[in-house]
Amino acid sequence: DIAASTGKFNTLLSAAKAAGLVSTLKSDGPLTIFAPTDEAFAALPAGTVETLLKPENKAQLIAILTYHVVAGKVMSGDLSNGMTAPTVQGSNITIMTDGGVTVNGANVISADIETSNGVIHVIDAVIIPE
Repeated sequence: DIAASTGKFNTLLSAAKAAGLVSTLKSDGPLTIFAPTDEAFAALPAGTVETLLKPENKAQLIAILTYHVVAGKVMSGDLSNGMTAPTVQGSNITIMTDGGVTVNGANVISADIETSNGVIHVIDAVIIPE
């Protein structure tokens, strides 16, 4: 609901709806979400978002979206350079803190947005699992 109220995450929220993940993201948590902005989705190659939103690509969309979610509430003060964290998708992400915080190379542009079920960190790129 907080993500929806900002108006900066329309693509993320549309993708979560298409993937059937809205109830998961609204669960009791706690969850840490590395949330790409609409601009981050727009920077993907042309047609990528439209392709991912097709019903036949739902599994791939779920994998990408859940790769942005970590179980537990991880505040920026809990991060350390080179740390890894397991995502809900199953793969690890790598956090770097030298010269600003990054998640798999995506810059954290706004951190520690507390929600009723965890925290949101805004990132400037969509991270894709290997």
